[in-house]
Amino acid sequence: METRSTAAFDPPTINPYPLFLNPIFSFLLPLSQMAVETPLLDPPPPATRRQQCGLILSSLLIFSVGLLAFSGHRSQQSPPISPGADHHRTPPARGVREGVSAKSSPGFVGEEEERVSYNWTNAMFTWQRTAYHFQPQRNWMNGYTGPLYHKGWYHIFYQYNPDSAVWGNITWGHAVSRDLIHWLLLPLALVPDRWYDVNGVWTGSATRHPDGNIYMLYTGSTGNLTQVQNLAHPADPSDPLLLHWVKNAANPVLLPPPGIGPKDFRDPTTAWLGPDGLWRVAIGSRVEKLGLTLVYKTRDFLSYELLDHYLHSVPGTGMWECVDFFPVAVNGTKGLDTSAAGEGIKHVLKASLDDTKLDHFAVGTYDPVEDLWTPDDPKNDVGIGLKYDYGRYYASKTFYDQEKERRILWGWINETDTEFDDLKKGWASLQTIPRTVVLDGRTGADLLQWPVEEIESLRLRSYCFESSLAPDVFKVVYGSSIPVVGDEKLQMRVLVDHSIVESFGQGGRRVISSRVYPTKAIYGDARLFLFNNATDVNVKVKLKIWEMNSAFIRPYTH
Repeated sequence: METRSTAAFDPPTINPYPLFLNPIFSFLLPLSQMAVETPLLDPPPPATRRQQCGLILSSLLIFSVGLLAFSGHRSQQSPPISPGADHHRTPPARGVREGVSAKSSPGFVGEEEERVSYNWTNAMFTWQRTAYHFQPQRNWMNGYTGPLYHKGWYHIFYQYNPDSAVWGNITWGHAVSRDLIHWLLLPLALVPDRWYDVNGVWTGSATRHPDGNIYMLYTGSTGNLTQVQNLAHPADPSDPLLLHWVKNAANPVLLPPPGIGPKDFRDPTTAWLGPDGLWRVAIGSRVEKLGLTLVYKTRDFLSYELLDHYLHSVPGTGMWECVDFFPVAVNGTKGLDTSAAGEGIKHVLKASLDDTKLDHFAVGTYDPVEDLWTPDDPKNDVGIGLKYDYGRYYASKTFYDQEKERRILWGWINETDTEFDDLKKGWASLQTIPRTVVLDGRTGADLLQWPVEEIESLRLRSYCFESSLAPDVFKVVYGSSIPVVGDEKLQMRVLVDHSIVESFGQGGRRVISSRVYPTKAIYGDARLFLFNNATDVNVKVKLKIWEMNSAFIRPYTH
């Protein structure tokens, strides 16, 4: 399902605190595959106008709140246990011993007591499979890695366990698409078969050289769990599908430097070219609780020089995973090549915080000569300010799409049920819908994230609804304030795909993603509710809904 809506209101008074919205809609529609677009709330008169309206996005923007209200979502309370329910002991969080963020379900990390699993049916598990979000046919996946556009195909590589629906034996899956929506699953790209990656082929990034070569740097975990950086390249760069990859004989090309722990050195970025003709690669790390980004210079991706200072660091933020660093235009709606710098350009530094499992970013200024990045607003520095997404969202990464001159962001959303349930259904985790990313020209500090235009090709039937009220209330799950600037209307767009909901406020200025697991509201019994907690306000809303087709995600055949 995809929904957009528009609302106007006549406020006798405007509360200067965050705007909470009581339910204003209750209408019945199947919503397993729909999309919602909602421009909401015309601006109030200038005398009562607030420059930044507080908005609880999970209540206003996320239709998952409506889903949660009747679906028995277990983040609120445990569902009734049927006589056939399974008793099992929750294992310790996977991945932590190996030196990566916990890969267990977030609600149960660290809990080892006996738990009772809901008696899910096969029909319920089948309904949870998404229709147009990327996920492999079976087993575990987590963060995607090394995305690029090559000879007419979009490529994604993702961390994958070919043997089970839980984290482990991390291998690189590979898929290609013409349109970022429909995917062909290719043979595995990289497997953990060398001493330098025997415990996992982890996050990496692709860099396209002007000479046509593709350099893929990735983190490998050795037999003693030391994190090292390795180089791979396509066996045949002229192959549009890049079916075969070769690991360089010089691997590993980078070891943890002095002062950096063996498990605190991972996730190389896409390289960017400096004014001295050398490439820069950033890698996330920490020194105790100081989160930081190391920078290396290289000419050939084999020999590296570590700079004597950090690109940036923030006290108290802990380990920085999946660091991303890219330019954005101050004015304009097009994306920029990763090496772009100069007048009219800002740089975004993003880190996935191991301690909180959240993706934080900040907008700032990069000095390409000194190789230093400074946040424009220190109060909103990396890890203490803005987030990409205020729901379930982690290990994201961008790439530059040179075909359409746009920067595209992908993120990983894990399951929020139990590992035991994932093993029963045989799969776990998925990728968000790819989003374009540009600097918000009106605030100068935010990023606008928006579903790629190709998603609209899945729209089928549409529905329109106007000026309807319902007096119900629901407890929020995720929330955030959102700037509403000048004469803007409050707007939202929501994508619902079975067990995932992605919501975009104010053209993508704020985003919330959520997982839902209904036990009764599935198939024809699923319904849509929109909630609004505003008091002393007359609200008029226009809502447009599209039913969505399914994307094909299937194995590639010659």
